[in-house]
Order: sequence, then structure tokens, then C-alpha cells
Amino acid sequence: MHDLRKFRAASFPLGLVLAAFFCFPLAAASGNATAGNDAGVAVGAQYDSTHVYIAPADRDAFVKSFTAVFGGQASSLSVTNVLPVPGTTELQFLSTPVGTLSVFAFRTPIPFPFGQERTGYLVTDMDMAIAAARAAGAEVIVEPWKDPIGVDAIIQWPGGVKMQLYWHFTPPNYSPLAMIPDNRVYVSRDEADNFVKSFVRFAHGKVAADDKHADAGEIGRAGQTYRCIRIESLFGNIQVLVTDGHLPYPFGRELAGYHVENLAATLEKAKAAGVKILSPPYTTNDRSTAILEFPGGYIAEVHSLRPR
Repeated sequence: MHDLRKFRAASFPLGLVLAAFFCFPLAAASGNATAGNDAGVAVGAQYDSTHVYIAPADRDAFVKSFTAVFGGQASSLSVTNVLPVPGTTELQFLSTPVGTLSVFAFRTPIPFPFGQERTGYLVTDMDMAIAAARAAGAEVIVEPWKDPIGVDAIIQWPGGVKMQLYWHFTPPNYSPLAMIPDNRVYVSRDEADNFVKSFVRFAHGKVAADDKHADAGEIGRAGQTYRCIRIESLFGNIQVLVTDGHLPYPFGRELAGYHVENLAATLEKAKAAGVKILSPPYTTNDRSTAILEFPGGYIAEVHSLRPR
């Protein structure tokens, strides 16, 4: 599905947007795009958003609560079709210091497999990205399609992790994030190594940590351990949570983990904004973490790092 950031262009006359077709190579995109000479098809973490599917009746409350907790601002609302098949959705983009979100409030039924992709990653070239993903072990489950201002595709990694890739006819230019969020990926022990190997190859990233005895209190199982793998790349951060699938609610439901300076202060903001604390703060050796549920049902992890 097309990432909502593309619809910032909706504030301009459509003719000007369409006039941009095929005229602007994305290689000139700025921001974090120049970080490293071997970034592959990545552009920068500020261009990569979590996809949030929500009922139209809950969209406004969700947007207000999320920005009240984390700051930032919301784009104007667009109503359009971003799919390769018929469908109508309300679209809004949230730009915050801790991460970006693409909010989809569908007025029509959501066609398969849309709604299952967790993130939208901006790429420098769609053909190159598709080839690189396939070569790294991903499958393309929705072939590339055009929308008014770009091209999109949905891919799936070993372990069933689904992501969107998107490309703009006109290169975007967003400021780097103050805090890069974690893409929280739960995978089985059977597929963990395959997922990590495939994604690192595609993203030209690195495994920053691989703790086979991490504190499982972080996922609701205090007194036990699990395997926690952290991947870093120009696409952003991924926390791979390797488990046996015996997860108490709500763990495994969250797609993203948001890094804040002060967890306690953030939780106070959350309560004031009508956000539920589903899992209270838990402190590991390097961070304090909690799980929140925003109006409309969006579940997210939030954490602050402990001083070393």
C-alpha cells in the first residue's frame, strides 16, 4: 500500500503532482540518504513509517492522542484509493520526533493482503529494490503498482514478516528523526536466522547485538530469557524477538517501539491523553519499557535507555 507521506503532495494541485511523473530520479533524495556509501536502496529512517489501520470513527482520537504523547504534527486528511484494486481510505500522515506513521482508515473492505504489512520503506529505485529483496530471500506478494505519485509493492521475509516498499516520482526531503524507533519483529526460532540473514543482506545493515539470554520480562515473562537480536541499517532499527510463541497479551501485537528520553513522563502524558497502559514499566539491564494502547486499538512499545 502506498505510504501516506506521499499524500503530503495532496495540498498541491493534482496537475502539478502528475506533471512530476518520470521527471525526478530519487537518487537525489537528501536527509539521511548520504549516510554511508553502501546503503543499497535505503534512503533514511525518517522516510520509513509504521502502517496503522484504524476505523474511521477512531481516526481523529488516535491522531490527537499520539501527537499529544510524542509531539509532532498530522498532515491534512486525504480520501482516495492507494491500492491496485478498488478501495477507499481516509489517509493521514503523522510526523513526530520519535517516528512516522501512515494512518489508514478504510471506508471500504480491505482487500487481501493489505493490512498485514507493518511498515513502508522508501527506496531509491523500485526495480533495484525488488531485485535485491528477491536475491536476499524475500518474496514479492503484491507486484509493483502505480498510484498518482509513485510506485509500491508488498514483500514478505522468511518468518512471514510483511513490509511495503515505495518510491516517489518526486524525491521527498524530510528532517532526520530525533529518536529512531524499533521495528519490533516477532519470529520463531525456526526462521529467526533466515530472517536476519535475508534482511541484513537486503538493507546493507549489520547485527548490532545478539543476546541469546535477554530478560524475557520485557515480553511479559519475568524470570525467563529469550533471544533478542538488534539490526541497524539506513532503513532504521529492527528488534528481532525470537520466542516460542508463548506470549501473554499484548506482547506480539505491537509493531513499533518508540524511544523517549523519560519513560515516566511519557506515561503521564499518555494517561492524560486517554491512552491505556497495557503493560506497566519493566526495567531490564539497559532500558525501561512499557506497552501502550491508543484510542482505536493501536498498540505500541515505548522505552527509555538506562544510563551506562
